[in-house]
Amino acid sequence: MTNTAENRALDWILGLSSTAPTTPLKVALVTAAGSDTAAGTEVAGGSYARQNLTVAAAVNGATSNSADLVFTNMPAATVVGVEIWDSAGAPVRLWYGALTANRTVAAGDELRISAGQLAISLS
Repeated sequence: MTNTAENRALDWILGLSSTAPTTPLKVALVTAAGSDTAAGTEVAGGSYARQNLTVAAAVNGATSNSADLVFTNMPAATVVGVEIWDSAGAPVRLWYGALTANRTVAAGDELRISAGQLAISLS
């Protein structure tokens, strides 16, 4: 979770904010990992575009994508992680994480993250 998302979650828990992120949330693919304070290097080229994220309500502090995330006509790249952004006019990065294993795609390939494979949790 990014520092921005941590602050927003605390503000909400403490009753200091009632706002939610601007939806739909979007999943971005990165070729270099980000950190709590800095975004990773997002894939660029081909027909790459961030994909809408749908999730079910969290259970035991965790949830996952409820639909496949399909990135079509990718540029040649080695994807190392994902980031979740909101859809505000100036999008806000909320969460980031590494893939279990890097995924190398050739130009024109499809990269699919199957439903249930993008796990998001708080502990």
